[in-house]
Amino acid sequence: QVQLVESGGGLVQPGGSLRLSCAASGSSFRLYAMAWYRQGPGKQRELVAGISSGGITNYADSVKGRFTISRDNAKNTVYLQMNSLKPEDTAAYYCKARLNCGTRDYWGQGTQVTVSS
Repeated sequence: QVQLVESGGGLVQPGGSLRLSCAASGSSFRLYAMAWYRQGPGKQRELVAGISSGGITNYADSVKGRFTISRDNAKNTVYLQMNSLKPEDTAAYYCKARLNCGTRDYWGQGTQVTVSS
């Protein structure tokens, strides 16, 4: 079992940057595939970016070239570097973990990102 705690959200102007962090408790973090999701006002939760236990990444088309997901297994942490932020990036951002070959998803509590002038 793993517990996830997100941090790094806040208010930023359009064109600005933020880095989100998701710290995981428990053991065997390196065996988990990690992902960032977001849910904007009145919208469904959507995948933003994912990173496998082996470091393979994937991104939603809307964030390609602007966002970068990475992980530090020594720190049990996954990051989401967000650059060139747009108002439409405004959302609650959630971290998700799934153990390799597992079926259960673990979620953090979310961190709010607001992009506004």
